[in-house]
Amino acid sequence: MADLHTTNLCVQIVSTHFGPLASKIASTLLSHGRLTLPQLVRFTALKPRLVRNILLVLIQQNIIWHANSETDGSGEEVLEINADECLMRLRFGAFVYQAEELFGVAGGEIVQLILHHGKLTSPQILQRLNADATTTTFLPGEDKTPVVYSQALHKLVLLHYLKPSVASSHISPRDKRIQYEAEEKAKISGFPTSKQLREAKETVDARLRTDEEEVWKIGLKRKAKSQLPSTKKRKVTSTKEEDDMVVDETVYFRVNFDKFIIHTRNALIEKAVKERYNYGAALVVHAILKITEESQHSVADCRSDPLSISNITLHLSSEEDEETLTSGLIQSSSRTMSSGSCIKEYLGILSSADNPTPAGRAGAFLELSSKGGGSGKVQMLFDVVARRLRRQVLEGVARERHGSEGVRVVRLLMDTGKLDEKQISKHVMMPLKDVRPLLSALSASSLVSIVEVPKSADRNPTRMFYLWQVDIPKAFSYILNVLYKTLYNISARRQAEREDPMLIAVLNKRERSDVSVDVEGLLSQHEKEVLKAWEEKQEKLGILEGRVEESVFIVRDLGRAVGSLEEN
Repeated sequence: MADLHTTNLCVQIVSTHFGPLASKIASTLLSHGRLTLPQLVRFTALKPRLVRNILLVLIQQNIIWHANSETDGSGEEVLEINADECLMRLRFGAFVYQAEELFGVAGGEIVQLILHHGKLTSPQILQRLNADATTTTFLPGEDKTPVVYSQALHKLVLLHYLKPSVASSHISPRDKRIQYEAEEKAKISGFPTSKQLREAKETVDARLRTDEEEVWKIGLKRKAKSQLPSTKKRKVTSTKEEDDMVVDETVYFRVNFDKFIIHTRNALIEKAVKERYNYGAALVVHAILKITEESQHSVADCRSDPLSISNITLHLSSEEDEETLTSGLIQSSSRTMSSGSCIKEYLGILSSADNPTPAGRAGAFLELSSKGGGSGKVQMLFDVVARRLRRQVLEGVARERHGSEGVRVVRLLMDTGKLDEKQISKHVMMPLKDVRPLLSALSASSLVSIVEVPKSADRNPTRMFYLWQVDIPKAFSYILNVLYKTLYNISARRQAEREDPMLIAVLNKRERSDVSVDVEGLLSQHEKEVLKAWEEKQEKLGILEGRVEESVFIVRDLGRAVGSLEEN
């Protein structure tokens, strides 16, 4: 079951996208956990046929998991809501925009259509888009022929922006892990040892990875022999093999969110480099991320693939790039540095080559190695950058709620570990009478936690050391709940603004066929002012929602790259 703020936000999203009846089912599943269909009907007090129809829509939209319950041996089907999939709907607009930037208008329309329907086969996608293309007038330069749609769909599947949807996709990953663990433990005779349990867990992880790899193999298939070129000798290359593959018409496809949010992560890294250094350093990082883009499969990746400096130099060979690189460095002599030399200087700066201490490595963006001679290899350190961005969010919350003194205490505990209040008072140079209430306020916000270390076995409170620390998972869980609460308030405010009777009347009038031909001339001045005020409010709420969603991305999604072992 989800917490209060996550539940409220998910219910608000489902209500906005699917209506109040669907939100009632989502609220019931979020508050009660997994339920069977009769239980869901009883808790919601809705008709069984209506509940079944709503469940079909939510399953089609990948919001609900369903599986057979094995806990009581009945094998009855149970339903569970996928909160992560529901929260991801806030980024649908960004996904469509990214698809248009990468694959053109046709790619954006394909992604938008699949997001609207949940999952579709390639004939269904092309049939709907081609039907719309015959009844729509296009802007000059827009090409929306069936061939363009087919090529864009092939690229989206080939580059893993669309992933196949199979029967196992509707089962919770936790259920699959529990099932595999039970199967592996059943193979162990007697009481299992810790080594056997560890080996069983590794086997389960390997089986889950194999299942994921098998899913990706069914999206494309080879062309029929009659469609292949009839040449006697064909040189087999990776490009030629890709040309021989076509999209499987029987497979349902859904949007692969992990591939799209990689671009969001890369944009945040470029922004951080630009703020810390300059445009030249950001250009080098952009080139590294662009070259290794196809090999980046998830934001959980800790590092990028190794890349040679010569590849970066070749990518930044235009005159405009050379001018940007040279303008960002102070040159000691009158002789202009070459672009290759500038790139090496930037790589040294970004890798903190002049500061090989732990603090320097923690502030690096990439790693530059020169093993085996040559020009060396470059790797982006996604986990290090993610840890630093998450720490900035944590310090920002501490500064907003508790001032600069709170930030000093949080930084001290994150850098040094566990300390008692006297040590904290000494290091932050604050009197003890001010440190104690500050620590209590930070503890109330879950930014710091207290640890009890007993002096004796009886755990007498009078004979204990009380140490303070920053519990990273607990602190970020609190921050994430606050961000979810803010997103819910934004959505509720937008809905309340939309329900104003005066605004509804004006919007209905604008949608009339006789008014839509000349909106400016047929609306009164007061109605224009109402529309303008509403649009300004919508714009402000959208900007605020984007900023909060960026913080959610840093806290939640980039946390996958950091892993469970946070810094202490």
